[in-house]
Amino acid sequence: MKINTLVPAKGSTKKAKRIGRGMGSGHGKTATKGHKGQKARSGGTKGPAFEGGQTPMQRRLPKRGFKNSPFKREYTILNLSTIEKIADAGVVTPEILLEKKIIKDMKDGIKILGTGTLSKPITVRAHAFSASATSKIQAAGGKAEVL
Repeated sequence: MKINTLVPAKGSTKKAKRIGRGMGSGHGKTATKGHKGQKARSGGTKGPAFEGGQTPMQRRLPKRGFKNSPFKREYTILNLSTIEKIADAGVVTPEILLEKKIIKDMKDGIKILGTGTLSKPITVRAHAFSASATSKIQAAGGKAEVL
């Protein structure tokens, strides 16, 4: 077997329909678009929301709710299990976390969540804490300080 003798299985491939390439191609003149009308024109179809001229569904239905996006705070999330790895520092601040490359960026601040445990008393300074994280830090003899 040679690579130049390989051919696809019979019936597995189809030739592309080359429209508008002359009368001899079988798809010349109107290029399979019929005679005149909107669909025969260039760019002549309406979008999927067009409903024949009646007011489209997305404009008939009322808007609901609101978006709080300009005031939304997006925190970088950190678990106690990650803080346990650097517990020898004594005090954990956002600057230390950035310096040790535990977090890449702070977004709108850092929020500490309570997954994991602490074995040493440690002071953690962050922008927000979950209730479970605060209780676990205090149970280990440390402090949770909100910046």
